[in-house]
This record gives sequence, structure tokens and C-alpha cells, in this order.
Amino acid sequence: MSISGEPVALVTGAGGQLGQLLAALAPPEWTVRAFPSGSLDVRDADAVQAALLRDRPTVVFNLAAYTAVDAAEAHPSEAEAVNGRGAANVADGARRVGARLVHLSTDFVFDGCQGRPYLPDARPNPLNVYGRTKLAGEQAVQRSGPADAVILRTQWLHATRGRNFVHAMLHAMRERPELGVVSDQVGSPTSARGLAAALWALAGRPTVGGILHWADAGVASWYDFAVAIQEEGLALGLLDRPVRVHPIRTGELPAAARRPAFSVLDTADACRALGVTPEHWRVGLRETLAGLTRG
Repeated sequence: MSISGEPVALVTGAGGQLGQLLAALAPPEWTVRAFPSGSLDVRDADAVQAALLRDRPTVVFNLAAYTAVDAAEAHPSEAEAVNGRGAANVADGARRVGARLVHLSTDFVFDGCQGRPYLPDARPNPLNVYGRTKLAGEQAVQRSGPADAVILRTQWLHATRGRNFVHAMLHAMRERPELGVVSDQVGSPTSARGLAAALWALAGRPTVGGILHWADAGVASWYDFAVAIQEEGLALGLLDRPVRVHPIRTGELPAAARRPAFSVLDTADACRALGVTPEHWRVGLRETLAGLTRG
């Protein structure tokens, strides 16, 4: 809490697509201290502690993460330094200054084998380095963080700004006559704008803790997602011609990291706790693409 009594939110990893929206959508009563990775390295415990002591935040949103899933297979120590030890540094620092912690995690902590949406208390079993290091971060928050810490898992994020599947597909559809997109991995495309709103709802409910899931409503494969991007992109004038999009199997697209086949998250607990219902993923996609038409 700041000296003036106004609540302060400190955001790590604030330069990413979610961090930018979180700062932009802050309620008027909140002061936001936004730290991109270049200005606050969560791997540096002393720097984290100094920032927290200086700003004395009410809540810390830990969005800092090593998210290059395939690159993590070749650089596991780098992924662990950010996702594991970095999370531990933020958790420990938040506890020491009496700040609430909201830590962002991922559907990749699951193996995707159960064939039904994952509840927050489902047993994790990550398939790749990224998932294992993110699980290590969750465990660090539970071990070292404040008692009221929240771990919020999400998936398949997209936004008008930043690197994500929507931008990759639009670029490919402008450059290539046809695309093969994986159809046997299923999840829920999720608007970063909707997730940011859920995070602020969490900030306003200090009694909510533990592990929660947040994603947009509905399910899709990456192929379904790509088809929808083309349909909406054509309707909005972001694409000037259709291209053939055909489904392929995971094995046809070589990748260093294994992915869960079905990683849909059950969001019922979060909806009840926050009093917020996620929009359908097609609505969120349309909003993201409409943002591109506005420059």
C-alpha cells in the first residue's frame, strides 16, 4: 500500500501482450508500477526485493516467464531460471513485504491425456521443459509465497499487440497460398484483454486464493482457430484473399517440445469466485482482430 493509501499493483513481465493490457485496463483507483523484463529481471533476487521494498505494492502480478516452448528444450537452464527460480524470488519478495501475489501459469502443466477439462486440483504431469519449469514456479509460489497467493492458469493467449498465433496466421495467410495447421491439439483460445479483466477482478477480491483457471469459453483445435482467424480477417478487411487451410496431425509438424493433446481448462471455480463469465473465444478473437483494423 502506498503512503497515500491508494492501492499499488506491481507488474513483472509488463512488456508482453498481457502486461501491456493489464496496465492499460487498470481501474482508476489503482496505481500501476509496470516492469518489463529489461527493467526488472526476476532472476535477480536482490533487484526484485529492492523494487518491492521501494513500491510496497498491495498486489504483485507475476507475468514474467520464459515462454519459448521449443527453445526451452535446448535451453532448460534458462527456462528454469525465469519460470522456476524467478517465480520463487517474486514469491519470497511478496511475502516479505506483505503483498498479495497473483502468479500466471499455464495449461502446459498437464499432459492432455484425460480427455475432459482440467479442474484446478487435477494432477499436473507436464510433457516438456516449459511445462516442467512453470510447474516448478507454481510449487515455489505455494512454498515461499504469501498465504493468500493465487496461481492462475491460462492458455492460448492472443492480443492485438505482441507475438501470438493470430499474428502468425495472418502473416502466413498473406504470404502463402495454403497452410497446414494442427487439428489434434485442443484448447480454448483466450483473449488477453479478457484475462486482464479477470486479473483485476482478482485484485479486488483479496479473500480469493489458491489455484484457479481462466480461459475463454468454448473449445477449438489450432486448425479451428486458424479457420476462424481467416473468416474474421476476411470480414474485417485484414486479408484480401482466402487461402486453403487444411488440417494436419501433430506428427506432421516437427517440433522440439511435446504438446498436450487436450488441455481445456475448467474455469467454473474462477467464474464463481470472481463473479465474471468469460466470453466465447470467437468474440475475443473478433475483438483482437478489430483492434488491428484500428492500427
